[in-house]
Amino acid sequence: MPPARSDARQNRARILEVAAAALAEDGDASLNSIAGRAGVGAGTLYRHFPHREALVLAVYRAEVQRLVDRVPELLEREPPLVALRAWFAILAGYIRLKRGLGDALTAENHAAATTETYGPVIGAITTLLRAGEADGSMRPGLDPDDVLLLMGAVWRVPAGEDGREQAERLLDLVVESLRP
Repeated sequence: MPPARSDARQNRARILEVAAAALAEDGDASLNSIAGRAGVGAGTLYRHFPHREALVLAVYRAEVQRLVDRVPELLEREPPLVALRAWFAILAGYIRLKRGLGDALTAENHAAATTETYGPVIGAITTLLRAGEADGSMRPGLDPDDVLLLMGAVWRVPAGEDGREQAERLLDLVVESLRP
């Protein structure tokens, strides 16, 4: 299969970006409304994503990859413990988006997408933990699976301002528990 033309790649990227925002706002956003917001025709959207679930899966995968790709940038700008906190704050926001995306997937595709993206997420957490271990800001030997499970409390808070405040407090508690 020949590589996609640059305009086709740009259209696909724009559709994914718009779809992520639209689905975060309304998990039931129509494909036609997404195409309109992306400035493409419905035919263009359907050429890239033949059905709603294909679009939702692509958004999910793109968002996870974007999240994983942030780790080196955060570590370049911040000390590891600060970078880890910032990354988990981004992850918590993403998980809230994922809830809406998950509702749009069949149980089988949701499980497959979660399994597919678990490794890259654990890899990102491992990178953050090892950087903190190397500079002495985090306890040695932390298990990334344990830290991810512990962080689960942060994105299980209720929606709204009270939930956001609670998430911040929980995030502080978790980060403090990682110190030596």
